[in-house]
Amino acid sequence: MKFFIDTANLDQIREAHDLGVLDGVTTNPSLMAKEGIKGEAAILKHYADICEIVDGDVSAEVFSTDFKSIVEEGKKLAAIHPNIVVKVPMIKEGVKAIKWFSENGIRTNCTLVFSAGQAILAAKAGAAYVSPFIGRIDDSNWDGVELIAQIAQIYSLQGFKTEILAASIRSALHIVKCAEVGADVCTCPLDSILGLLKHPLTDIGLAKFLEDAKKM
Repeated sequence: MKFFIDTANLDQIREAHDLGVLDGVTTNPSLMAKEGIKGEAAILKHYADICEIVDGDVSAEVFSTDFKSIVEEGKKLAAIHPNIVVKVPMIKEGVKAIKWFSENGIRTNCTLVFSAGQAILAAKAGAAYVSPFIGRIDDSNWDGVELIAQIAQIYSLQGFKTEILAASIRSALHIVKCAEVGADVCTCPLDSILGLLKHPLTDIGLAKFLEDAKKM
């Protein structure tokens, strides 16, 4: 399973990269705004800066919601760097755009997916990635990890090549559960990745080793 970091913060991306487990980055307009990145020129430059840090796929999200504008915006994003994957929302115009992109050599990540039916449409249209938002599904009292498992089973049975990118990850446990049910990628904040390092028995064991080392 690949690890992506879900942020537009360059320092966090560098930290995840230096950890040695980072495979890519996902962003969205909210994350860009959080970093104070505003205006088309600044956004395009920020994506270029991210691509200089990470040797892997970088999802860059469109702001438009009509087919023509999504395509034009997506072409600009894809031109930034070969690793850019155009992030397109799961709407009717978005599915049409995903099909156009797939026929014209531009990889896409279909985002805001909340059902297996939506995931099937994204795969049929040729999306490289599909992003179910499991944390938001949990918030609505449904099981987000169960949706990942359902999509994984459907894709396996039907031979779809679209990769399942588990998004809206809230914890290290979410990452483990998604790995168990067949997610190809998890995208999450840096804290969730670092959470995988933590276990009280590791801390206890290390403290004992260090104590004994002083006696040598």
